[in-house]
Amino acid sequence: MKKTFDYLEHTHFAATVCDKQGLVLYQNRCASERDGDVVGKNLFECHNAHSNKMIRHMMATGESNTYEVVRNGRRRLVHQTPWFDTDESAVSGLIELSIDLPDTYPTLNKDIQ
Repeated sequence: MKKTFDYLEHTHFAATVCDKQGLVLYQNRCASERDGDVVGKNLFECHNAHSNKMIRHMMATGESNTYEVVRNGRRRLVHQTPWFDTDESAVSGLIELSIDLPDTYPTLNKDIQ
């Protein structure tokens, strides 16, 4: 049995991980194609003041941030969430998942099905 496997490398969404100081630790192939190779660079140097404020807030509180963005005519769902090294008392960094959305897709309401 294979003991290590990069589950995110060959997905159809972008995944980027940074540490508590904003240093990019990992990005999958999709994120690298979208943003270029930013492993080893600092998030705070790549974002505007408003974004940096939100990043700092998530790092301090452990809260997540989700939004939809349109860029180059494509809709994308972005979810940014903290990760924890050993327990949920101290944020170790952030994970960002960026998923391209189709023009239309169903919404399934499991509360009424």
